[in-house]
Amino acid sequence: MDFDDTLDATGLLCPLPVLKARKRLGGMSSGAVLKVVADDPAAIIDVPHFCAEAGHDLLDQAEADGAQTYLIRKG
Repeated sequence: MDFDDTLDATGLLCPLPVLKARKRLGGMSSGAVLKVVADDPAAIIDVPHFCAEAGHDLLDQAEADGAQTYLIRKG
């Protein structure tokens, strides 16, 4: 899937991946897609919850090599 921007949040612990995603999405147009890469185990819960609460669409969630990847469409 295509995306418009990437946020590398590896090495950051809760709540920083979500806070940085919120800030990055704030500067993007509605409908744009942000790819977030994180390795914080709490991100598995935090990112989907953030999307639901903020009105963004979580398009995809995957895990490989100890990191999670999320594709978020700005609502």
